[in-house]
Amino acid sequence: MIGIIDYGVGNIKAFANIYKNLNFDYKILQSKSDFTGVDKLILPGVGSFDHAMLSLQNSGMFDILNECVLNQNILVIGICVGMQMLAKNSEEGRCSGLGWIDATVKKFSRTDIINLPLPHMGWNSINIEKNSDILKNIENNARFYFLHSYYFESNDKDNVLATANYGRDFDCIINSNNIYGIQCHPEKSHYNGIQLLKNFGEL
Repeated sequence: MIGIIDYGVGNIKAFANIYKNLNFDYKILQSKSDFTGVDKLILPGVGSFDHAMLSLQNSGMFDILNECVLNQNILVIGICVGMQMLAKNSEEGRCSGLGWIDATVKKFSRTDIINLPLPHMGWNSINIEKNSDILKNIENNARFYFLHSYYFESNDKDNVLATANYGRDFDCIINSNNIYGIQCHPEKSHYNGIQLLKNFGEL
């Protein structure tokens, strides 16, 4: 059973519709008791880092989420800001991240993205760095939809499954044990995004 965490931040319905069409069992999680029977978790996120972290902390699901991921080793994938929340901190705000991955979130520097607009918005190709079941049937240089001004930088490059380039290379898909993160929006990335979410459901 896939649990889609609804803490007021993220496009919950889009993920639900994709998993419904793929015939996966899923449910939307809005309280601690909803986590019963779930063996995979999706942590979506849009907007600012601090707003997302505070919304999660105020949702009543913060402690059960940590318990499921860190002690029960339930598979989880953070998406967009949800990925950034996996890090220790972000240059975007003052809140601490979940700290599940040894990483920080940094703002694209104008020295890196000369003549490129912020946010990084639209289609971009990914460069697959390591083979992984979550990337099954996704080709190198496959295109995904991005929307962000800050990027995830893992301090352990063994965690990096794929990178993308926007004036500079940045980590866009990461994995450490039971924890995955993806910077792009798979729910807006058509075939490749659906394939990635299908792969996660089959892990």
